[in-house]
Amino acid sequence: MISTHILDTSEGRPATEVPVELSRRTADGTWIVLGTSATNADGRCPDLPPLGVGPDAGPVDVRLVFDVAAYRRARGETPFFPEVRVVFTADPETNYHVPLLLNPYGYSVYRGS
Repeated sequence: MISTHILDTSEGRPATEVPVELSRRTADGTWIVLGTSATNADGRCPDLPPLGVGPDAGPVDVRLVFDVAAYRRARGETPFFPEVRVVFTADPETNYHVPLLLNPYGYSVYRGS
């Protein structure tokens, strides 16, 4: 299971209504979109789908794409980073929480708990 949330550090509060896409890399190297969501009032995406692979699949590459442009434009700003792509390797049997800390001219991500 993959979960995420976004904190807008320039405002000190969750970033709401940010579109998020979850994908998994296939054996031939292409990406398959597993689902999309948008952050809620708490900055979370509670409805991201599972990775769709069995426990014996081994580690898989996962991608989260955050549509930061939509969020910034909704605030009347010109986005410097129109999107944030985060790619990481996940064990299908492990839960991963990948928060995004966002500000107008930078961002950071980490593996949370």
